[in-house]
Order: sequence, then structure tokens, then C-alpha cells
Amino acid sequence: MPRRTALLLALGGLAQLSAPTVPSAAARRTALAPGQPGAPVPGVPPRVTDLLAARARALLRADRTALLAGTAPAARAAQAQLADRTAAVPFAAVEYRISEVGEPGADGSLTVTAGLAHRLRGIDDQPAVLSRRLTFDRTADGWLLAADVPASAAALWDLGKVGVAHGERSLVLGLGGAPELAALAAVADDAVPAVSELWGDAWPGRLLIITPATEPEFARMLDVAPDAYEGIAAVTVAAGGAPAGTPADRVLVNPEAFRGLSDLGRKVVVTHEATHVATRASTRSWTPLWLSEGVADYTGYRGARRTPRQIAPELGRDVTDGRVPTALPADSDFTAGAAGIAQAYEQAWLACDLIARTFGPKRLVAFYRAVGEMGDAGRLDAVMRAELGLDVARFTETWAADLVRQLRR
Repeated sequence: MPRRTALLLALGGLAQLSAPTVPSAAARRTALAPGQPGAPVPGVPPRVTDLLAARARALLRADRTALLAGTAPAARAAQAQLADRTAAVPFAAVEYRISEVGEPGADGSLTVTAGLAHRLRGIDDQPAVLSRRLTFDRTADGWLLAADVPASAAALWDLGKVGVAHGERSLVLGLGGAPELAALAAVADDAVPAVSELWGDAWPGRLLIITPATEPEFARMLDVAPDAYEGIAAVTVAAGGAPAGTPADRVLVNPEAFRGLSDLGRKVVVTHEATHVATRASTRSWTPLWLSEGVADYTGYRGARRTPRQIAPELGRDVTDGRVPTALPADSDFTAGAAGIAQAYEQAWLACDLIARTFGPKRLVAFYRAVGEMGDAGRLDAVMRAELGLDVARFTETWAADLVRQLRR
């Protein structure tokens, strides 16, 4: 499962949840092909293999005529719609990779599951892979494509016609209008240098942002229940199928929640997600979420000129009522829909803000990277002592006392 992130924003009384890019790919589109068209695949007729190779080339070149060729008559309307929906997508490479072959149907049809491996121009050096289920009918004219549908998460173009906005430091793919996509690209362009100022230039400094039109579509792209990420404005999801640790993450925006944010809220959300992209190479399975979400919040709010009470209102109310946390938030506290998720994010921000105020922002960055290199969750104590001069227990005590001081002001 990809590591997903969510951010809680509470600015001016508005509470909203918002939950590594790579060197530019070659501008010229190139077909990905592990074998020549027609190369045998066990259980798959050579004609079907040829159809998939031709289909990949048609998507790559935005060739409507070629996409409709080899399609069953009943499927041509849907494929014509797909041609329109994908025409603007800046594919750099496309390939279908068959992973499973179903039993032949009673009518002689054949269903295969295949990964649609694709790279986006200027973004990916490793392909993202979407699982697809393709059905082929055996007719008097030979094999013809009858359907191509998601086998799990939906692609953006399954949901509508894809629009594109090219920013100086970003690429936005979305189903909204051109002004909305351009505005999102502008926010992303501002977020990139804000992140690089703290985290350096060791990341490519370019964002890919994808935004469907509705919250249910957002859930379909994550392959989750419709209400699983309700109110969450954005998540960062690693490109499916890429090697572990590949910094080619996608920022997926929930348009309904995102539209409800203030201009500052949108800036913080996108900067938060950009931080996850920039720190992907240093983020490991053992990195505690209080640290990874905390540094993203710290970077997002940096320079926002908001008080701790404004940034952490839920936790502030708890402290006022005498409910003071005694332990850093656990990873499970950040699960979408979890009780107290707002407080978990606020606690994480205050923990990382404390490190930056006490030791300086650069020490926070060094500590984060050292945790990524430690190789074992059980070594956090030793890494914290080496980097900050105190163990987790002592840090937790200091943090709890500090948050009381910060939130009672």
C-alpha cells in the first residue's frame, strides 16, 4: 500500500482535512515494449497481444483512429469517448503488461488483467501502473476489444475529459475548468521554492497534481469507500508499480474540500504535500507519522504568521479543558476518520516546531534524514540522542510542557 498523508487545517475558524518528482523524461514520446508486438504470452492469442500493443501506441500518440481500430462495434462509443478524454494527457510512454489471463467465456470471449504502465512527460522516469481489466470478443473478423475498465483504482480519464495546466514547476491534470487548474498550478509553483528553501534542491523541484471533479471520484481514484477520506483536501500517493522509494509521487486533490479552503489554507495544503514529495527519499516505513506529518505541517505553516492557537485550535481547547497529551501521537491516530485526528496533526506540528525553535530548522531537517537512515524503528531513541541530545521520553516531557505554554498564550 502506498504511504498516504492527510493534513488538518484550521485557519480563521475553517477546519478542513487535506491529507519523492524525478528528472524530466525525454520530450519525445517513446513506446515501452518489453517484447515485439505479437510476442507470445501464455494463454493469450497473438492477435490480442498485437491489439494491446497497438492500443498502447494509440494512447501514446493521441491517435483516435488507431484507438478505435480493433474495437468491437458495441464498444466504439466508449472508446471514442476515451480518445477525447485522454487527448491532452502528456504521455511520454505507454505499455500494457498482462498479469493474469481469465478462463474463456461461454461465448468465446477472453478477459485479461493488465497493468497500464505509463510515464508522463517532464515528470516520470519510472512508469506508474494502473490495473485494468480488458475483455476481447472472438468474432468472424477475429479478436476485437470489447471493454477496458479499471481492475482497482480508477484513472482520471475513466471519470471525465482530462484538462492540463503547465506551471513553471508543476503539471496539473484535472477535470475542472481551465481557470481552476491554472490556479492550482500557480499554488504549486509557489510551494516548490518554499519547500526547497528548507529541504534543499536534492529533489527535482517539480510537482504533479491530479484533481478529479468530485469527492466520490477522489475516493474512486484511491480505490476506497466513498466516505473514507471525507473532508480530506489532498493526499500524496506513490506512483503505483514504481520501485520502492522512487520519488515519483502524485498529489491527489479532493476538489470539494480544497475549494472550501482559504487562499492561505490552499497554500499550506499544497506546501505540506510538496514536502512529502521532497522528503520521499528520506522517508521510510519506520519513520513515525508524527515526524513525517509534523515536518510537512511545519514546512506548510512556515512564515504563515499564525499563532499556535490558530494553527492548533482543537488541541488548544483540549489543553484549556485540562486534557494534556502525555505521549506523542501513534501512527494509528493519523488514520482518516480516526477520533482525535485533528489533535494528532496539531501535536505533530508542535513537536516539529519545538525542534526547529530549540535547535534550528536545519537541525530538524538533519534529524528527519537521520531517522530515515536508522534502519530500525527501535533505534529512534539513539538517533534522537545523537541529533538532539535527549531521548524520546525526555523529548516527550519537554514537548508536553511546551505545548501547554504555547496554547495557553
